[in-house]
Order: sequence, then C-alpha cells, then structure tokens
Amino acid sequence: MTPAADPQPYDAIVLAGRRAGEDPFAESHGAAHRALVPVAGEPMLERVLRTLRAHPRIGAIRVSIDRPELVAAGDAAILRAASSPSESVLQALDARARATAPRPVLLTTADHALLDADILDAFLAGADAAGADVAVGVVREATIRARFPDTRRTYLRFRDGGVSGANLFALRTPAARRAVEFWRRVERDRKQPWKLARAFGLGTLALFALRVLSLEAAFARASRAIGAEAAPVVLPFADAAVDVDTPADLALVERVIGERGRAGARVDAAAPPSRAPR
Repeated sequence: MTPAADPQPYDAIVLAGRRAGEDPFAESHGAAHRALVPVAGEPMLERVLRTLRAHPRIGAIRVSIDRPELVAAGDAAILRAASSPSESVLQALDARARATAPRPVLLTTADHALLDADILDAFLAGADAAGADVAVGVVREATIRARFPDTRRTYLRFRDGGVSGANLFALRTPAARRAVEFWRRVERDRKQPWKLARAFGLGTLALFALRVLSLEAAFARASRAIGAEAAPVVLPFADAAVDVDTPADLALVERVIGERGRAGARVDAAAPPSRAPR
C-alpha cells in the first residue's frame, strides 16, 4: 500500500494594517498600534504569530502592517501595508512569489487573538476537502449564539441560516489571485452600488436579499462572478468568529483565554469541519 502523502504546507499572510488617523481603542490600552493591543498580557499580533509558527503546516510568514518600524517579528517578513486590505494581499503575494516556490497561502488577521491549533487544523482540513481555488472560513450563527449569546457579530443570512466570517482564507491555487483582484474591485466600488450590483449580478443580489440562496449556492454564484472556485468551510468553533475590534471583544477574548488556561484545553465542543449543505 502506498503511504498517504503528507498534507501540503501553507505560507501565511497576516493583515495588520489599519485606517489612517487616531485609534482611541489602541490609545486607551497604551498601544502604539491596534495590532499591538495587549491580550492577556501579550500583543495580539504576537499571539497570532506564535500560533502560526507552532503549526506544522505553516511555513513562511509575512506580516502586512502600515507601521513596520513598530514590529520585530523574528523570522516573519514584515511588509508595509498598501492602501487597502486587498492591495496589501496582492503585494504580499507578489513578494512571496519572488522569494519562494509556489505554495498555498493561509490569510488571516492580526486581531484573530483566539486562533489556535484546533481552529487551524479544522480550517486547513476543510480547505483540503473542499478542493476549491479559495476556501473561506465561516461559523454558523447558531454555533456562536450557543457559546456567546451576548456577543455582537456581523452575520450574512442565507436560506440555511446565518454565518459570520472567521478571518481565515485559503488561497490554494494560482487562480485564487482572481478572487483577491475581484475583492480589490469591490473595495474600489463600495460607494457605487450600481457597480457592485454589476460585479455580482442583479439576480444574485436579489436572491441573497430574499434569503433564497443557501450558503453553498451563494458561493457557487460568487465563484462564477470571480472567475475562480470559492467554497465555504463551516467551522465548529465559535471562538473562530471572534476578533478584537472593541473593548467588549477584548473582554470576551481574555475571558476565553482564561477558561482555556483553567481547563487545560479548549472549552467548546468540537465537531469535524464541514462544507455547507447544498
């Protein structure tokens, strides 16, 4: 019997850019940058980097941040963030292409302070199983509300229920670049609704507004608009949908970290990651 191949390694890109101007949230915590706000005594960017470095499937790491001089990230390469998140991703992809052989890319954010090995394992396994050019981590609203009934998240609502993003993206093939370029067009046109409608198609937007589309069907339609296959990876961990944008988020994250420490492991019940039902 031929032994199974080892899972494919990923390079990682961590987005740590911020909008220009004052940042009261960072300033209130004595941090020079939002990515450096301390979470349980450790800058949240460093928490994310530590998790990535420790994972056996993560190779080279690049951090995209608007103030590179603030970060000493050891073996991670530091890039100056571009004018928008999508531009920063394209810039990081180009820098990576010049430096390394092509490998899939895991994209996440500096404020994903609860990212851990279990979440990464589930997401990467789900991305492998999906086999799409781009895989997007999501968490169902029911999963989040069961664990964090009072937290405020942004939900996209489909026929089969609401989901919230998990700030995890797998760019698995060269065609995935088309998804980032599409993202860039959407960012540029965000204040011109007619251009957004043209990008996705009026029919798709109408079906989404009426909640006629399932999650899987919505991704199938988005794939046609993007020109690359995109698939959702439904994660079983409510923690995966929590990032640190507000004081309430920070308090929640520090509470969860405390619970993990006392339990010696994660607290929420785990189940295998899944593709959304059709």
